[in-house]
Amino acid sequence: MNIGGEPATRPVPESAATGDGPVLEARGIVKRFGHVEALRGANLTVDKAEVVALIGDNGAGKSTLVKTLSGVHPPDGGELRVGGRSVRFSSPLDARRHGVETVYQDLAVADDLSVASNLYLGREIIRDGVLGRLGLLDKGAMRRGAAEALKQLGVRIPRVTTPISMLSGGQRQSVAVARAIIWATNVVILDEPTAALGVVQTERVLDVVRRARDAGMSVVLVSHNMPQVLEVADRVEVLRLGRRAARFRASEVTTDDLVAAMTGAMTYEDENDD
Repeated sequence: MNIGGEPATRPVPESAATGDGPVLEARGIVKRFGHVEALRGANLTVDKAEVVALIGDNGAGKSTLVKTLSGVHPPDGGELRVGGRSVRFSSPLDARRHGVETVYQDLAVADDLSVASNLYLGREIIRDGVLGRLGLLDKGAMRRGAAEALKQLGVRIPRVTTPISMLSGGQRQSVAVARAIIWATNVVILDEPTAALGVVQTERVLDVVRRARDAGMSVVLVSHNMPQVLEVADRVEVLRLGRRAARFRASEVTTDDLVAAMTGAMTYEDENDD
């Protein structure tokens, strides 16, 4: 996704989406914590340029699957595939190398740094020549890159030099989401990105998600908000008891259908889970 930053600062993924196949796949993922089996053969499929909502009741395994996809928890069984290639993430940094970025509820932004510095945190642009060899940063280039990226994503903030601590909750969340989108090359995973936001702030974050999808990025959205899921998602995948219980086209279902799949009130065929 060509949003923001100088070309030299863009990540080079070790696996990238090609052709018409899924960008990201989890196949039969198993994860145990002692005697507790949190994932019991979970599947997830994410195609290019789509928003996939991952939903499920508390204890369904959503957080564990997200942490497996983002490199926090290595799976005990099953296979992860990125761009059609089998991968095994040893850390979150390894997942990032494969173009998978994750935004958790706690955001992980640096309050004392500016918006631009947060967007380039860990990926700073070094100045050319002797000054670069001395480790001096090209703050002007980072400010320009940040401003252009936020403009393309429709993120409204006072200035890119504003400290994160001075922003509203919705603005902070939008910056965190934008940072992931700017640097991801395959998939952005958003874990309950609007859980603590008001109506107006929520809509702004969802608009950033839509713009990312329209620009060709794939997004996995974890949410408990069923109307919000149906508003922004292209597809919905339902986890129940550590496995995928159902898959839906968002345009073809209602909130009642989603709740029924989450609770087991209705059984849906998922041939890939058998």
